[in-house]
Amino acid sequence: MSKKRAQRRSECPLNASVEMLGDRWSLLILRDMMLRGARTYKEFLGCYEGIATNILADRLRKLVAYGIITMETDAADGRRMTYVLTAKGIDLAPVLTEMVLWAARHEKTGNQKLVRQMKKDKKQFLDGVRQRWMERKIRSTAS
Repeated sequence: MSKKRAQRRSECPLNASVEMLGDRWSLLILRDMMLRGARTYKEFLGCYEGIATNILADRLRKLVAYGIITMETDAADGRRMTYVLTAKGIDLAPVLTEMVLWAARHEKTGNQKLVRQMKKDKKQFLDGVRQRWMERKIRSTAS
């Protein structure tokens, strides 16, 4: 997947999106990276949805292969790997925001504080997500 283009069922752009992100775990991993700053395998395991270790490893591997996240050696502990959103990955922030707002409109959901923040000023919310990503990216390259 990483070196050569993955075979797709069709050339439909929506199909490409679904093939890369079409399971809940990939989306929840991206959520945790964007909103909680999760970067390590252990941090992802701590998400309250309770992802299994084999599924987490598989989804992280796929997200890396698609260029949505990258793996880096932790500067503080060379034995530990961290995961970082790429520019391609952070470009999903508006999509995930719209998915949150859509679900909140049509279903009873939690985290209403986050939903209110997104509704109040979506641009400001997304600017904050992008700013935190840039700061993390700068810190990881400076180390």
